[in-house]
Amino acid sequence: MRRAYKYRFYPTPEQAEQLSQTFGCVRYVYNRALAERTRAWTQEQRRITHAETDRMLTGWKRDPDTGWLAEPSKGPLQAALRNLQSAFDKFWRKQNRYPKFKKKGKTRDSATYFRGCFTFRGGKLKLAKQSEPLDIRWSRPLPDGADPSQVTVSRDAAGRWFVSLLIESEVAPYVPTEAP
Repeated sequence: MRRAYKYRFYPTPEQAEQLSQTFGCVRYVYNRALAERTRAWTQEQRRITHAETDRMLTGWKRDPDTGWLAEPSKGPLQAALRNLQSAFDKFWRKQNRYPKFKKKGKTRDSATYFRGCFTFRGGKLKLAKQSEPLDIRWSRPLPDGADPSQVTVSRDAAGRWFVSLLIESEVAPYVPTEAP
């Protein structure tokens, strides 16, 4: 069973700057991919796949006008495309409405890092392209031998920073008790 553990953390000014830039890049990639998918459907009646948007991301990173997309880690940008794909899957199954554009200041700033884009050793979490681990306030313990498969960094409207660690944990087997 997967379980998330959310903690507050206090970034250094450099980390805050880098994470803010990452949030902006994630929002830009999501919105641009949504615009491309919308354009392809309205003009050509063609669906764009996740693989195609992933290839577009590579092109956007190489483009001199959007070369700044190469500065943050690739993981959160690819996660934004996965989130968009998930939104479209739910739309096609008629579970949700058509995906909406993300507006600065109107949506929660967040970036998801998958395994390979962060290191977690000895209670220290270090994100890709950062020199120092995050200063996390461990308000409750993680299970023994916890190995996060995904980390989501977020900032709320009040400017508080949070990190959510997704852990695969064992479920204790149910032992029925006898009635008295």
